[in-house]
Amino acid sequence: MKKIKVAPSIIAADQANLASEVKKVERAGADLLHIDIMDGHFVPNITIGPSVVQALDKVTDLPLDVHLMIASPQKYIKAFSQAGADYITIHIESCKGNAQKLIAQIKAQGKKAGISLNPATPLAAIKNLLERVDLVLVMSVNPGFSGQKFMLSVLPKIRALRRAFKGAISVDGGINQDTAGYVISCGVDILAAGSFVFDAKNPRKAIESLKKCPKK
Repeated sequence: MKKIKVAPSIIAADQANLASEVKKVERAGADLLHIDIMDGHFVPNITIGPSVVQALDKVTDLPLDVHLMIASPQKYIKAFSQAGADYITIHIESCKGNAQKLIAQIKAQGKKAGISLNPATPLAAIKNLLERVDLVLVMSVNPGFSGQKFMLSVLPKIRALRRAFKGAISVDGGINQDTAGYVISCGVDILAAGSFVFDAKNPRKAIESLKKCPKK
């Protein structure tokens, strides 16, 4: 049986105690960290910059998946690479026709490249990129804020993606023990989960419940 990985999303962590929050989920069995970067333009929220990613890289050995939800990703790929990102995931909606060039830019920094698409964006938008990326991140909520409800409408897209893509598939948005089974049944590899993990009284049990969630 395929091993499911869990990537706690630090947007849901206690922002005043990020180092201890990260160590908490690392001890609880997290496989990597999902780090949402928002600029207030591409999405209606603002989060953190390269300096915080650099600080996090110093306190954890977990791989860092830096998810750039920003309007001009080309301006910040080098900065986040130097800050310690292991994966850099960009949104097809913000690439403005330059997706292949941006993926090459990520690879040139020695990082793994990811491409993400919003719930309303069809899979066809990234089909010509699948052989160039290591990760595809499917948004199961409209990006911007933690704690939103999972959108079942993305499931057919995930199934079609799994048939076409041999790399890692991650899903982000509304992931918990009730929804994880749907995406696992579609062939997902990585579950990005925010509030379900960071708000849990027992993060280890929360992470284990996702990894062992039965298919639906």
